[in-house]
Amino acid sequence: MMRMTRREWHRLALGGAVAAAGSALPWVRPRPASAESRFGGVLIGVQSYSFRDRTLDESIAAMQQLGLTSCELWSLHAEPRELYRPENRERLRQWRASAPLSHFRDVAARFEDAGIELNSYNLSFRDDFSDAEIARGFEMALALGAPVITASAQMNTVPRIARYAEMHGMPVAMHNHSWTDPNEFGSPDDFDRAIRIGGSAPIAVNLDIGHMTAANYDPLAYLKANHQRIVTLHLKDRKRDQGPNVPWGEGDTPIREVLLLLQAEGWDIPANIEYEYEGGDSQTEVGRCLDYCRAILEPGA
Repeated sequence: MMRMTRREWHRLALGGAVAAAGSALPWVRPRPASAESRFGGVLIGVQSYSFRDRTLDESIAAMQQLGLTSCELWSLHAEPRELYRPENRERLRQWRASAPLSHFRDVAARFEDAGIELNSYNLSFRDDFSDAEIARGFEMALALGAPVITASAQMNTVPRIARYAEMHGMPVAMHNHSWTDPNEFGSPDDFDRAIRIGGSAPIAVNLDIGHMTAANYDPLAYLKANHQRIVTLHLKDRKRDQGPNVPWGEGDTPIREVLLLLQAEGWDIPANIEYEYEGGDSQTEVGRCLDYCRAILEPGA
């Protein structure tokens, strides 16, 4: 019997057409489940934005020390951070056009050498992205060996994103915040709208359960109803009514219930820790979040 990888399963769950032969890259080798940061069957990863105070290599080292083996790579850990300043917007556009894909293959090799799999690449396509930048974003993700792009995108950009997602057979998972701007993603209806706009393209969902809670929606109910469209989760704790990010367990987000649902149903969706509350050392705080997950999924271990 042929055994499907998680990557293949997600692609088939998004409609089958996205499981393109040859999309798996030769430097991405399978790893046994026993070597993963998987607790009670649930894969716990990290959004590398959690280590925004560190360089790429420092972030990888922190993941290794914590035993995390699954990562959603934040674009500012793969692209020159200084070019993200508003005054450097055109320089960033030029860098994306000219940077060799070997740069991204080198980033992928660093993760592979550390025993960390990229579950997605977080590149947020916004309205100011040119078509060439969007197209290049998919080439970057392929060079990284990432199976999915996550994006804090804008609704007006979805038709252009969908065109390239369909062309490459690569899901783009829209990330929600708690905003109410009609051009942003803040409600379950916004996800539905983007999927309709995308048509046959693999438009997916990167569900942030903390932001959805802060916007006064129910992330647990959304997960139950839409798990086939969700390819990554962001785990954080926030208060309702646009409340702040808080240490886990102090807010209104049903982190426990979400993790137990993933475990009970066997849904193989990477659950990525995103450390955003006011805390101390990022490695220490991510470690606390990881311990929180472990205590829920493997009580008494």
